[in-house]
Amino acid sequence: MKSMKLIGSLSFIWLVMAISAVAQPSSSPAPVLDNAGRALERGVEYYINPAITDSGGRFTLINRTGCPFYVGQENVSGLEGFPVTFTPFIEGETVIRENGDLRIVFSAATICVQSTAWKLGERDPETERRLIVTGEDQSSRSTGNYFRIVKASVGTNIYEISWCPTQVCPICRFDCGTVGNLVENGKRLSALDGGVIPVQFERKA
Repeated sequence: MKSMKLIGSLSFIWLVMAISAVAQPSSSPAPVLDNAGRALERGVEYYINPAITDSGGRFTLINRTGCPFYVGQENVSGLEGFPVTFTPFIEGETVIRENGDLRIVFSAATICVQSTAWKLGERDPETERRLIVTGEDQSSRSTGNYFRIVKASVGTNIYEISWCPTQVCPICRFDCGTVGNLVENGKRLSALDGGVIPVQFERKA
């Protein structure tokens, strides 16, 4: 009789432990780190730099055909380019985490007098690649304004920027893509659906 009670008690303890383990929230995704190993923070300005040589310079605003301006890179590495700020989709989140939807906004003003937020743009008719433009997505969920930072498969503190806003709209089906560059008339434009450019983040001094 005592052995039956002991078995029953142990079974109950194991059941409680199993339920508790299931109820525990999953650990948060890893923070995105800058080139000094510090976690990226909401609202802080960072430069986006290519992580490999001969891949252009810092990310910047490109005047392609007048307004709106496009997202792109300086042609050569150096001190040119504009910093950006990151705003996570998850309200109250202060740390930028891997694979989380977020807005990317240049800390700059243009003659277009409009938002400098990154936005998924039109397809280039010649290459069929989707360009990254600036401005506000006027759709109901503004999915075009949400990107994410994904850890690159190699390197330390090296990442890729992709468009796949499944946190913003979990039930939507997206044609996801990762940012690379497209050279057009001597200008480096950012675009999806092609070669990928790995990047690092440098906190503005």
